[in-house]
Amino acid sequence: MEVAGDAAREALWLPYISTVACCAAGVFSLLYFYAPYWGVRGVPGPPALPVVGHLPLLARYGPDVFSLLAKKYGPIFRFHLGRQPLVIVADPELCREVGVRQFKSIPNRSLPAPIAGSPLHQQGLFFTKGERWSAMRNTIISLYQPSHLAGLVPTMQRCVERFAEAVLTSADGEYGDVDFADLSLKLATDVIGQAAFGVDFGLTSSSGGEAAEFIREHVHSTTSLKMDLSAPLSVALGLVAPALQGPARRLLGRVPGTADWRVARTNARLRARLDEIRSAALRELLTPDHVSALTYEHLLAGSATTAFTLASAVYLVAGHPEVEAKLVEEVDRFGPPGAVPTAEDLQSKFPYLDQASIELHLNI
Repeated sequence: MEVAGDAAREALWLPYISTVACCAAGVFSLLYFYAPYWGVRGVPGPPALPVVGHLPLLARYGPDVFSLLAKKYGPIFRFHLGRQPLVIVADPELCREVGVRQFKSIPNRSLPAPIAGSPLHQQGLFFTKGERWSAMRNTIISLYQPSHLAGLVPTMQRCVERFAEAVLTSADGEYGDVDFADLSLKLATDVIGQAAFGVDFGLTSSSGGEAAEFIREHVHSTTSLKMDLSAPLSVALGLVAPALQGPARRLLGRVPGTADWRVARTNARLRARLDEIRSAALRELLTPDHVSALTYEHLLAGSATTAFTLASAVYLVAGHPEVEAKLVEEVDRFGPPGAVPTAEDLQSKFPYLDQASIELHLNI
């Protein structure tokens, strides 16, 4: 009889226990998915769906979604990558204010899921915080002083001359086709390597072997930083459940053939390459991981964007022969073949090139 009574009491309490457990799970889920939203609830933006946020909008419109939202909600709006809200700044002056003048005053910069899935990129300047960020910034800020940049023109000229030779070589090939986008990426990477680190990658003077492999790894590592569901599985998982991204990345990184495995292998090879170009001063100031991240951040931030701009500029100018003729005339008028312009010459003796550059930037 006592056993039957205990069973009856347990059966009596079981519905209450189940109800409390379900309520607790519901409250936890609500807090987990909506706690990040609460901090930016005052920022305008479209309603976010549970769990997936605004990912359906990104899947529907692609990168154009940010322009559409800026037109509707203004230059500052929020966008939810799954659980994580992002505050998007879509105005050049405001970007300069946030990214330069007030950047140090934003201590709670979060890691987007694509960056969190790549240890090589996590410890770069943009995502480092506190005193470490100040040390890294003070180390590299001298690279961007006007006087230093002006002195790099001859270095850039040597890379441009090799680039021009590579273009002519490609044009004289069997099919006469020039992969200008690929050559532009090699040029930009060569210039950054020489200007920032004093290292000659020699990409524009080589069409295969180690140079081609480096470009492939660089491009693969860059394109793996995607904010959509075509990214590695661990990144897609991090959009809705960030706590699971790290374990999933470590697990999938051991499974050959997966996107996480390819990204891990590519980043490991890039880190080895970057280890070769660290300066002694950086070794003394920063940890090896931070130096590798900072080095690659320079390559990542400048090479792809510069290459795209150059390739787009050539494409647009090719469609306007009259503009091309004026540009060639202005360059030829500067001096005899082989004359190298100084930084002052570039600012004062190429007015039509300046205007064309401004117009091109507005169209790109």
